Amino acid sequence: MAIKPSPQRGAPVGRLLNSSALRYQFPQSAARRHWEYFSLKSQSTVSKEADEPIETKLARLEAVLFMAREPLSTRKLANLAKLADGTQARTLLKQLGKCLDRRSSALQVVEVAQGVQLLTRPQLADWIRRLHGGPKEMRLSAPALETLSVVAYQQPIVRAEIEAIRGVQCGEILRVLMERDLLRIVGRAEELGRPYLYGTTKTFLQVFGLRRLEELPSIDQIHTVST
Repeated sequence: MAIKPSPQRGAPVGRLLNSSALRYQFPQSAARRHWEYFSLKSQSTVSKEADEPIETKLARLEAVLFMAREPLSTRKLANLAKLADGTQARTLLKQLGKCLDRRSSALQVVEVAQGVQLLTRPQLADWIRRLHGGPKEMRLSAPALETLSVVAYQQPIVRAEIEAIRGVQCGEILRVLMERDLLRIVGRAEELGRPYLYGTTKTFLQVFGLRRLEELPSIDQIHTVST
């Protein structure tokens, strides 16, 4: 999924935060059947060999990543792939990444949205889009991108503060951004009326290809792009 601004002039952050990586997927129905089967097997099967080959563990880890429809934490990866713990999962992820690089695989291990996902390489995005149709693009207007940017950098933030920064009413835009799972209510402010506090979601990180909020471009970068 990638955000594509409308033809209007969008907020600079909308140009800075753009992910072009496309994940290869089975058709949805087939993916669901395979994933459910694999999940059940991984929960009910315990390895009979304590010293099983590392290749076996790597194969299970790669299978889990291939079938996953969203980024997975190392703890969840360890559970699904029947690994010792998250530490072992992280070690094997590094090995898997090196293996994929050595054989010039179309796939790569990517840290995104506080988890790990198997994605195709960005340089193949155009070719995959022509072959597979690509993911449905999410279109946002310039005002929506600007509102999303304000929340991303100022969160947690109440609606009145967002409107004070933008100088216009933002109620409808906030509703649309929440419907698209880019924003969410993260609590209530300790002030009169206890207004809602808004913040970004895991989907926001995934759409923009960020591991965590700390990877947002600095304000200096935004000023450089806008000038």
